[in-house]
Amino acid sequence: MKALVLKNKNKWREMQIEEVITPDPGNGEVLVEVQAVGLNPVDYKTGTNGNPSWSYPHILGLDVAGTIAGVGEDVQGWKVGDPVVYHGDLRRSGGYSEFDVADADILSRIPSGVSFAEAAALPTAGYTAYQAVHRKLPLDRVNSLLIHAGAGGVGGFAVQLAKLAGKTVYTTASEHNHEYVRSLGADGVIDYRQEDVHTKIMEWTEGRGVDAVIDTVSRDNATASLDSIAYMGHIVYIAGAPDFTKVKPFTSVVSYHEVALAANHKAGREARKDLGMIGDAMLRFVADKKLSPMLKDTVAMEEVPAALERLSERHVNGKLVAVWK
Repeated sequence: MKALVLKNKNKWREMQIEEVITPDPGNGEVLVEVQAVGLNPVDYKTGTNGNPSWSYPHILGLDVAGTIAGVGEDVQGWKVGDPVVYHGDLRRSGGYSEFDVADADILSRIPSGVSFAEAAALPTAGYTAYQAVHRKLPLDRVNSLLIHAGAGGVGGFAVQLAKLAGKTVYTTASEHNHEYVRSLGADGVIDYRQEDVHTKIMEWTEGRGVDAVIDTVSRDNATASLDSIAYMGHIVYIAGAPDFTKVKPFTSVVSYHEVALAANHKAGREARKDLGMIGDAMLRFVADKKLSPMLKDTVAMEEVPAALERLSERHVNGKLVAVWK
């Protein structure tokens, strides 16, 4: 089969299409003929630093959509020809290839009306946002949220999911992205380069603060956000834990929540199956036109290195997806 091959650490810009051996599905696994693969910052980050589980050459690509081409032993509920999407295990070979092997537990069935490219735009960013909103937060006690980087993948999906849940949503974005994040459902947008985020949040909430913060930026940004959280509020962090010592005991009693999809793959079968259930929920939202997959552009597989370069410069809103053309 053909695959986009990473020869070694920090060589993702030099990846090229090569012929490699087609994998076989093992027990509990399926072979997927790849139609589309979502691009994510994790691709160039791990492509730079590597992973202890890898040997080289390696194939990147976590967000895979395609059709089942083979079924291993002890797989139930799936057959050849089924359209599926999944978030792959970072420790394994990925989907920048014509075929990929996946654990059957993590699969979601792509419904009619949702394209392979739209489905592939969802997993890493969308499932992370879903976990942040629906697995971590007590939504019956959360009415307002500050979601950082609303023009990004995780932030954009989180804005949409929080708004679908009926919440007041504030977000941060560069000025040129304000109209875009408002189209996703943001009630208030802060230009973090020109305005003080904490001051605006306190102004909008009449000094109370928000019930929850979802931080997708950094440890420092998560730490700074603690000041904007109301009493008994929550912070969900994705890009680094805040400095917990900033909030003194017996004050605002903030609750802290980590989200990391890689943990699902390590935590056992029920955790892997939850990825499939999250995918099912996200796909229903897309099929029902309640959620945008934020598909910005599709590129050919050989164009992935250049597209990842665009991502690394942080000037892309929405999602980029690679397809075999």
